[in-house]
Amino acid sequence: MFKVLVIAYYFPPMGLSGVQRTLKFIKYMKNYNWEPTVITAGEVGYFAHDDSLSEDLNKADIRIIRTEGGDPNSRLSKYGTIKLPREIFRKIFNKLSQTFFIPDNKISWSKKAFSKAEELLKNENFDAIFVTGPPFSAMHVFSQIKKKHNIPLIVDYRDLWYDSYFAFYPTPIHRSLHKKMEYNVLKAADRIIVTNRKIKEKIINQYPFLTFNDVVIITHGFDPEDFEKAKIIPKHNNRMILTYSGIFMVYNTPKYFLEAFKEISIEQPEIAKNIELHFVGFLRKENQRLVRKLKLQEFVFDHGYVDHKDAVSKLLSSDVLWMMVGKRKNIDAILPGKVYEYIGAMKPIIACVPDGAAKLAVQDYPASYICEPQDVNDIKKTILKVYDDFKAGNFASVDDEFLTNFRRDYLTEKLTKEFQFLVKADIQ
Repeated sequence: MFKVLVIAYYFPPMGLSGVQRTLKFIKYMKNYNWEPTVITAGEVGYFAHDDSLSEDLNKADIRIIRTEGGDPNSRLSKYGTIKLPREIFRKIFNKLSQTFFIPDNKISWSKKAFSKAEELLKNENFDAIFVTGPPFSAMHVFSQIKKKHNIPLIVDYRDLWYDSYFAFYPTPIHRSLHKKMEYNVLKAADRIIVTNRKIKEKIINQYPFLTFNDVVIITHGFDPEDFEKAKIIPKHNNRMILTYSGIFMVYNTPKYFLEAFKEISIEQPEIAKNIELHFVGFLRKENQRLVRKLKLQEFVFDHGYVDHKDAVSKLLSSDVLWMMVGKRKNIDAILPGKVYEYIGAMKPIIACVPDGAAKLAVQDYPASYICEPQDVNDIKKTILKVYDDFKAGNFASVDDEFLTNFRRDYLTEKLTKEFQFLVKADIQ
């Protein structure tokens, strides 16, 4: 087998979406003749932990090396799973963090991971190094490894780095340093992997030395094994179960969707009483208050955070799934990974999304209903249209050929082919 060293801060037992992509790549790499060794974080304080995700690692018999860092999450490790702060406090902390840490507050962990990688490379050979970000400090630190070792370096963008929606530059110096760091990373990298077309376009436009072939799109996906194992929860009535799975952050909110449903409950109460709104993940206190303010408690079922296995069960047990990305500046590169798990569930999707990567992703899905994310009337009409199709049994079907493009095993095969190309080029 060929050997790849994987650098990933976000990794089980941490939960949430940032973990899934790397975990599933790792799970399937051996199927394609690549043996991974993972350097990841040690014990950290984090908003969610999911022991069920470790089952994939145990079965695949993966070597995992955990390193402690001086980052905020490591310092909070004694608290284990910590409460998600209110959005206003999260934003304040994020701005303070981006003011004092460049490129991010995981820089101390990234340096320790680099030292650990150096130790490994003294004693054994690796054919490739794969670094996933965020945190982008890992990409920044590991770009230096090219100076010491002639090993192909692959960087994986789960989100945009420079000038992203989440970026905050308190001074021109901050902006300049971020761009210079990213420039150096992209110069050092042998291949750049991104999750969607918008990120690819922005990176190539920002750094003209890159060619079209330097940047490869490998989307997020779904693991068919997760769906095969999941148990479907029997329904106790004929109501339409409409589910949101995930977290609400600065770029999305249930506000407009809930307001649209409130209008339906007033104008067409006979329809509203036949719909249940389920939330799986972090609805957050501010949104729970909104539910009470709109007096929608009888329609809303808040399941809180559940492990990934249960989350998949709830997707499969739903009639319709919905997602939302707000209409804001620099939002067009955001594509939540849950879109592809929605697709894997083969359920109709209400997508409240603006122009951009998220809209492009759901446009090709046969059972999608797309509407403006902040237009209450448009959302209301879409919910009513979906309900009519639900009652008539008129949802579009999804074929297996379409699904194949987003299977985690297929996506891992694409990734390892990129590794293979680089190894062959290196040998030649």
